[in-house]
Amino acid sequence: MATRRMWVYDPHSGGVKIPEPVRARTKDRILAHAKKHYAGKYTRIDVRFHGQLCYIDAYKEPYVSPTFDPQVLGESVEEYRERRRNTPTHLCRLRYFGDENRWSMAFYTYSNEKYEPCFFDTGADHGTPEEAFDVGAVYLQPA
Repeated sequence: MATRRMWVYDPHSGGVKIPEPVRARTKDRILAHAKKHYAGKYTRIDVRFHGQLCYIDAYKEPYVSPTFDPQVLGESVEEYRERRRNTPTHLCRLRYFGDENRWSMAFYTYSNEKYEPCFFDTGADHGTPEEAFDVGAVYLQPA
C-alpha cells in the first residue's frame, strides 16, 4: 500500500515578503501601541524588517546596583551604562502571510538565545502586531 503525503500548514515557516507600505503601517502601529501602553518602560523601540519577518527590540535604561564593582566587569559604571543602553532587548519576531492583522509570532528566549514559536495570549497562533508586542513586553517589566 502506498503512503499518502499530506500537506500541513506551519505558521512558523514560509510567509510573504512584507511590502514597503505594510512595513510603514506596521511600524507606526507598533510604536503607537508601545507609547500608549508601555511609556516609561523603555527608552527606544526598534522595529526592523527582513523579508517576511518583522523584529521588535526595546532599549531600556540599565539598572546599576549600588554595590557595582568595576573590577568584576572591567569597566566603569559609565562604560557599563553606555554599553547596556545600546544593547537591545529582543521582544519578538513576527512572520507575515499577507494579512496585516494575522501574523505568527516567535518569542525570543534568552535561555537558548533564539526565537521560539509561540502562541498569542488568546491561544491563537496568529494575531496582530500589537498583541505580539504585549507578549514580548514581559521583558519590559522591572528586573
